[in-house]
Amino acid sequence: MATCEHLSQAADPAPRTPDGCEECLAVGGRWVHLRRCLECGHIGCCDSSPGKHATQHFHEVAHPVVQSYEPGEQWKWCYVDNAMG
Repeated sequence: MATCEHLSQAADPAPRTPDGCEECLAVGGRWVHLRRCLECGHIGCCDSSPGKHATQHFHEVAHPVVQSYEPGEQWKWCYVDNAMG
């Protein structure tokens, strides 16, 4: 089975907004779960959230990998290859 190159090369940047979704915090929005961009540290909300800011961030800047920013979760997701790691 081929491995996703993006997942294997993902960095570990510090979260830019450790207390919640960057965009939701700016406008007083709400989120369900959080995701951290593993290229720049952007914290965005998941696709179950009204804003879907993690996916929006990928479409705007093409940073391919996010990691769950939920306590106890370590999984990663590559938007480019639709792969979980």
